[in-house]
Amino acid sequence: MRSHDYGRDVLSTPKRKKVPEIPAEPGLVVEDPASGFCGAVVRFEHGQVVLEDRHGRHRLFPLTPAGFLLDGRPVTLVKPAPQQHKPRISASGSVRVEGLRAQTAKASRIWVEGKHDAELVERVWGHDLRVEGIVVEPLDGVDDLPARIAEFGTAPHRRLGVLVDHLVAGSKEQRIVEQIHDANVLVTGHPYVDIWQAVKPQAVRIEAWPVVPMNVPWKEGVCAALGWGETWEGWQRVLGAVGSYRDIESDLLGAVERLIDFVTVGGPAR
Repeated sequence: MRSHDYGRDVLSTPKRKKVPEIPAEPGLVVEDPASGFCGAVVRFEHGQVVLEDRHGRHRLFPLTPAGFLLDGRPVTLVKPAPQQHKPRISASGSVRVEGLRAQTAKASRIWVEGKHDAELVERVWGHDLRVEGIVVEPLDGVDDLPARIAEFGTAPHRRLGVLVDHLVAGSKEQRIVEQIHDANVLVTGHPYVDIWQAVKPQAVRIEAWPVVPMNVPWKEGVCAALGWGETWEGWQRVLGAVGSYRDIESDLLGAVERLIDFVTVGGPAR
């Protein structure tokens, strides 16, 4: 309390400055004022902190209030809060299984139309498939799909998931798929002429995929329109642009996820 005549009340108790609490992170340099020992935080032992000076000498100090100097000012060192380790996420968005050991491949398989399809599936779902022990195999087209399925010989423990390009009403692919009547086979697909189109245009830094005339091979037409050179060069651009499922159109995401569920969980065809 102040008085206009006498100034501050000499009997009042002065406010004590609060000494800040500082997490003792490894590498933090502090000084013990009692001994003059100055060093960096190394670790904790039995509730005390170990400091290391510039000569490599270690000393143990209790974590007493206002027990250290940081930049010449008193501080109270406290143990840092334990860090919460967030699980690592795979390219497909699933939680990564750390320390994974290679599994023996299961009898079930996922078939895709070609090499590019297989490489894109590996890019996004490779971790998940290795966890489950599922192999992805390219077919080089689906014209002989019913015969290939018969040759494979399906069973409840030996299922097939097939990913088909351009699976739309009235297409050649749709007519082929309609010939398949096997409870141990699930065929899914996407509407795109080629698997390249299942990669979002913004991922490859284009506004949209070019429209290619019917009489021009699609990949060659795209590379010519975009100035990408040979088709193998174009594919390297496309595949290299895919970092995770976020770069893939939802039609393909859903199709592949259904296949993985079918050949691993053993759920019914959807």
